[in-house]
Amino acid sequence: MFVMSIWGTSLSLSSRSLAIVLVLCLTLLYFSYSFNACLLASISRSLQQSNLRNLLSLTSTPRNESSSHSSNDSATPAAAAAAPSANNTNTSSSSSSSSNISNVPAAVGIASKYQLLRQPGLRPSRHLPDTLIIGVKKSGTRALLEFIRLHPDVRAAGSEVHFFDRHYQRGLRWYRHHMPYTIEGQITMEKTPSYFVTKEVPQRVYHMNTATKLLIVVRDPVTRAISDYTQAASKKADMKRFEQLAFVNGSYSVVDTNWGPVKIGVYSRYLERWLLYFPLSQLLFISGERLIMDPAYEIGRVQDFLGLKRVVTEKHFYFNATKGFPCLFKSEARSTPHCLGKTKGRNHPHIDPNAIDRLREFYRPFNNKFYQLTGINFAWA
Repeated sequence: MFVMSIWGTSLSLSSRSLAIVLVLCLTLLYFSYSFNACLLASISRSLQQSNLRNLLSLTSTPRNESSSHSSNDSATPAAAAAAPSANNTNTSSSSSSSSNISNVPAAVGIASKYQLLRQPGLRPSRHLPDTLIIGVKKSGTRALLEFIRLHPDVRAAGSEVHFFDRHYQRGLRWYRHHMPYTIEGQITMEKTPSYFVTKEVPQRVYHMNTATKLLIVVRDPVTRAISDYTQAASKKADMKRFEQLAFVNGSYSVVDTNWGPVKIGVYSRYLERWLLYFPLSQLLFISGERLIMDPAYEIGRVQDFLGLKRVVTEKHFYFNATKGFPCLFKSEARSTPHCLGKTKGRNHPHIDPNAIDRLREFYRPFNNKFYQLTGINFAWA
């Protein structure tokens, strides 16, 4: 009887212990489930907030565009100040082009390294250019663009946009849409060499931004004319000889100043137009000859002019003796050594030395005037 009592008591205790253990297990399971559910909910909210920030970063508000954009091309800066209401005549053309711009652009077109930048102030967006390479054609503008783009604080449109000379009626919104994405502290740049010689462009650039910095690559106008001709002849097999086009009636006595390659080389005439709107302090003249022989020196000057740290130095360049042109160890697009396109460093055709001498004589007074305007003697023969 006593044994049965003890056994009954043990059985009762075992059942009670089992029940307690079961309750504890269920309690631990409940708390574990609750903790994991809260953790998953928190992670989900974080991901949603991150996606929202990413979307907002792609639609960040661009810098205000100049309200002084005008289609009145006859006014000087002084006249514009006297009649400010005339500066808003192109508002409708700007707004009408807004349909060409996507409200929420996709990540395509943004450099991959900018897709990861989500901090305030580092959100990529498009802006009107701070700096323009306005000319001169066949003087080294493409080389200048490729060299300065090595700098991490410079972002440039890859192709010539021709906004101020061909597409001005499309408005500033259209122009901004063709600019690259930049982050705070970076310079937006565009290159179109025909800007330098187009009559209406100085005023149009002025109305976009009076503080625009202008880069002008210049080269011996005789060599530049021959280079211009060489490029055109490469596209047209039956083109007349240089001497036939550069002079009137086949005689070296009269230079044909209406022929484009000759006309562009009269730099002083075009520069005078630009100086009506911009002071010399906003213009930097780069020697096309020195850009080839010592690119690091000229790019150093450009970096100083733009207020940039000298990042692009001689270590970025090497000279290709075959092309007679500087090449790059790496660039924005390629990490391997390469030269510019095959069109750079073309061999010029043989030109009659008498024709060259006559052209040098023709350009001499215009070159001297250009030296006076710029305060720089380029020592062209």
